Amino acid sequence: IMKKLLYLRDHQLKEYIEKIFNGYRETVADAKNVLDKHSLGTAHNKVIHLISLYEGITITTLLRKLKVTKQSLNRVLNDLMEIKAIEYKRDEIDTRVKHVYLTEQGNKIFEEIFAAQKKRIYDAFLSSESSDVISFDKVLNKIINEKL
Repeated sequence: IMKKLLYLRDHQLKEYIEKIFNGYRETVADAKNVLDKHSLGTAHNKVIHLISLYEGITITTLLRKLKVTKQSLNRVLNDLMEIKAIEYKRDEIDTRVKHVYLTEQGNKIFEEIFAAQKKRIYDAFLSSESSDVISFDKVLNKIINEKL
């Protein structure tokens, strides 16, 4: 298999990129009904997901992880504040730093979105060998330049 990978052609790489696009599209589509119900979009979904994953995440860390402008993030955070999905708490040591948390309402929205998305991922993992899941995780981390 490695010999085959060493000689990947552009066409094969394009097919992998298409699969990444399609996987993302389908995973986002799974959550669309929930997002629509709350008048939210994919940007809101990403922010809610990160806040749920990193409870108390700072604005600076959100900006770094999302790679968006302050203006774009503020628009999304303001929308989420408006529907009472998030709350801010100032850092106890450095009061200039704000931490973001999901409220009870925010957690409900996240759980609805996650329930819609996790079935596809869970089913794919469940029907795969454990070594395939580990390899998939390693490859994804390399694609997104994260440390293994």
